[in-house]
Amino acid sequence: MSEKDLLETLEQLRAQVAALEADETSRARLESLIGTLEQRLQGAGGEEHHMHLVAELKEAISHFEVEHPRLTGILNDLMVTLSNMGI
Repeated sequence: MSEKDLLETLEQLRAQVAALEADETSRARLESLIGTLEQRLQGAGGEEHHMHLVAELKEAISHFEVEHPRLTGILNDLMVTLSNMGI
């Protein structure tokens, strides 16, 4: 997987967040996560930042997996893509 795959997955995540009927806290959390991922694509952050990003993704997956399975699938795809990129 490549950065292109990551960008495509981020676009899918944006579409799911836009369609999500969730409270504002959940929506803000996801938008923050998207922003963090975009920073990673721009090369911002070191290893500590990457570990925080992975932890944040895992937490989001746990939070949304029951109520929003499609969103959880996209988040899992992001985890795999980041892992393949060495993050």
